[in-house]
Amino acid sequence: MNVLILGGTRLMGRHLTRTLLEAGHRVTLGNRGQTPDSFGGQVERLTLNRLDGESLSKALSGREYDVICDSLAYSSEDVRLLLDRVCCGRYVTISSAAVYDLRPGLREEDFDPLSYPLRWCSRIYFPYREVKRQAECALFGPFAGQPAAAARFPFVAGEDDYTRRLYFYVEHIVTGVPMAVDNPDSRMEWVRSDEAGRFLAFLAGQTETGPFNGSSGGTVSLREIGEYVRQQTGRVPLYSADGDQAPYNGTPSYSLDTGRAGALGFHFTPLKEWLYPLLDSYIRQARRL
Repeated sequence: MNVLILGGTRLMGRHLTRTLLEAGHRVTLGNRGQTPDSFGGQVERLTLNRLDGESLSKALSGREYDVICDSLAYSSEDVRLLLDRVCCGRYVTISSAAVYDLRPGLREEDFDPLSYPLRWCSRIYFPYREVKRQAECALFGPFAGQPAAAARFPFVAGEDDYTRRLYFYVEHIVTGVPMAVDNPDSRMEWVRSDEAGRFLAFLAGQTETGPFNGSSGGTVSLREIGEYVRQQTGRVPLYSADGDQAPYNGTPSYSLDTGRAGALGFHFTPLKEWLYPLLDSYIRQARRL
């Protein structure tokens, strides 16, 4: 396949790029060129501004791709800016579990972008949840003629997670800094960054369209995470309303049903098989501070 990846240099995008290259596909990275990558001459590079129509037209004029994997589409206008300017056989984008009203056992049909009112908007007009909904509304509505899939991911974690959201909890416990956590017993899901990248590459090679949940099986609460860190370190979590605001605050218990991905043959690693080794790594990092 001839694949254009918009982004492709950080977190799941980097793993997507590596997976496609290892499978022998031709890969072009399209981004602003500000983040170095380690792919050397294995990839072609296009410098472009994903949010500027003129920049996209100039960079993509006359080009066609078997697949475009878009990690940078946050809104309906983002979708329109790109798909008005380039041809592709298949379009794969990163969506989010945030499109749902979060609760346990969510299936893809629990948010139907075709029954939700479309508003053409940029990513600055509404909160993250709403702009992600609008991106799907545009993709599966006005651009329904474009074969497409959207991967709905929960929180992403991994050694290369530059957001450091999960690490926040470990660091605060190890260093004894109080944190304000308003949902210690919410049971949540994550997906590992490398597995998210492999899932995007998997979707690139499929023909099924629509949204797909992509999440590691099983849930864990922040209290359980704190207790694990306490057991490993002897440091007791310090919870205080006056502490540093925790990044997952406000998130209720939820889980995603990944049966649709499983029916195509992609099975995610159970959460507890990789979460605790990751927490061990975070503990080592925090102890070096």
